[in-house]
Amino acid sequence: MRRLSPLWIAGCLGALTTTIVQAQTAPPIKPGLWEVAMERNGAAQKIPDMSERLKSMSPEQRKQVEAMMKQHGVDMSGGLGKLRICLNKDSLDQGRWQGRGEGDTRCKTDVSERSNTSWKWHSVCTDPQSETTGEALFANAENYTVKSTTTMAWQGQTKTTQTTIRSKWLGGDCGDVKPVQPMPRPKVKAPAAG
Repeated sequence: MRRLSPLWIAGCLGALTTTIVQAQTAPPIKPGLWEVAMERNGAAQKIPDMSERLKSMSPEQRKQVEAMMKQHGVDMSGGLGKLRICLNKDSLDQGRWQGRGEGDTRCKTDVSERSNTSWKWHSVCTDPQSETTGEALFANAENYTVKSTTTMAWQGQTKTTQTTIRSKWLGGDCGDVKPVQPMPRPKVKAPAAG
């Protein structure tokens, strides 16, 4: 049985939201409950989504992962590879909509464009070591798409992943889904010198 690594779990939450710039400028979207669907491809093969990986887990493991994600404002009950997240005004204003909070120094982001319809950026991160080039396209205040390409060094290998995130606003009331919170990233140990 495949086990979900903490890095993979953090990466999924990060992929949902970290690909947007670390800036205090709020994106041109509404606060409230959002449905998020993510497609990831790497090395010419489709990467299984979270719901597929959860199916291979024991009920206890699945419950533990779902509880951890919910604690950070991610509801995995959307089905068919969709997640629900709550973005309140503070989440948007403080940059938590991208999975990081103010003061996160692991990444340096250079923004090349920021308008009401498009944000483009390039990020270099140190923990884990990665580079991302991306673009967020805001169709309107209730729909946006993020496309990004990330190259990451992990366990002595370099992997490139392309991610497309489609987000749709469901309404202003988040119900029992709490506002998204930054998820602590696991410490990545460098491979032993050999």
